Amino acid sequence: MTRKILIVGGGVTGSVLALALAQRNFTVELVELSPRWFGVGHGITVQGNALKAFQQVGVWDELSANGFAFDRIRLRQADGSLIADLPTPHTGGPDLPPTMGSLRSTMQKTLCEAVYAAGVTVRLGLTVSTLTEDGEVTFSDGTSGRYDLVVGADGIHSHIRSLIGIETGPEPVGMGIWRFIADRPTEMDCAEVYYGGPRYKAGYTPISDTQCYAYLLDENLDESLIGPRAPIGLFRERAAGYGGTWGRIRDNMPDDTTLDYRWIEAVQLDEPWYRGRTIVIGDAAHACPPLIAQGAAMCAEDAVVLAEELDDDRPLDEQLASFLDRRLPRVRTVLENSLQLAEWETHPGTPGADPGRVMSETLSFLEAPA
Repeated sequence: MTRKILIVGGGVTGSVLALALAQRNFTVELVELSPRWFGVGHGITVQGNALKAFQQVGVWDELSANGFAFDRIRLRQADGSLIADLPTPHTGGPDLPPTMGSLRSTMQKTLCEAVYAAGVTVRLGLTVSTLTEDGEVTFSDGTSGRYDLVVGADGIHSHIRSLIGIETGPEPVGMGIWRFIADRPTEMDCAEVYYGGPRYKAGYTPISDTQCYAYLLDENLDESLIGPRAPIGLFRERAAGYGGTWGRIRDNMPDDTTLDYRWIEAVQLDEPWYRGRTIVIGDAAHACPPLIAQGAAMCAEDAVVLAEELDDDRPLDEQLASFLDRRLPRVRTVLENSLQLAEWETHPGTPGADPGRVMSETLSFLEAPA
């Protein structure tokens, strides 16, 4: 039985996996490259299937106390007029909200505290330098160890993916995203998306009783703009043309608002995610554009399902093959549909484009258990 496991990366994927494995009495070590373990400060929208994974590893109650749950999404024209008010399905089952907004840093803090409380060995400020197919690992501080399994949960720019010889990496999808946190207007009770404006679209999600997460999907602007200190003056120029609540949020932004700008990238591995005793999961294997809000959900599901598959006496290669059999159809559906939506966003007027149908069909598909 696989018992001693190294997790590389302490984001949602690595943290949920550490908790799921600790529940099953595995010996777990987690290494995180950052010398400080924390989440970035902008917001996140998480669907019910992600909430189910959080519930399974014991952090749902605290996350729900600090987030904002809702059961619908509204679509609006750029001027704020209503297009549609749509209920969202319970992808995590009837006992959980369909959707929740949260501050990423709050979510990660909750996960970090739970990982420490579970007795997981956590080492910060280092990563893996070399590894072999039989689980021999050398770390960046010169120490070494041997593990039954090494899991690369180190994100879209995964170092572990490269170390095991997988050359596929992230590719821009042709869209950039501006993100910031703002005061939540009292009328905001669910996520809303604004279409038909000068950019691809704008939107927001309530993340607490007092805050919301707002964003603007734009073109891929100059690479020098990428980072957490994007120029607010340029953003205001790019964000002109939107009214309603979104427009008021933009107009009330203080000049010192922390504004993040990133190109949106995707990763799609068409080959097995593992080599020998090493596997990559989460964004390292399947990062998707955020157009169906399923990125964190796919990562958290990976973690819970992998822990389930490892918890028996089968040979490791059978466990990993079974894990991929469960995950690939689900992950491919979300990724391919997210990429289709991005293609339609960047090429408006495409004949036959029907984003509403694709989003609805994807979420209905995800109502089946992971």
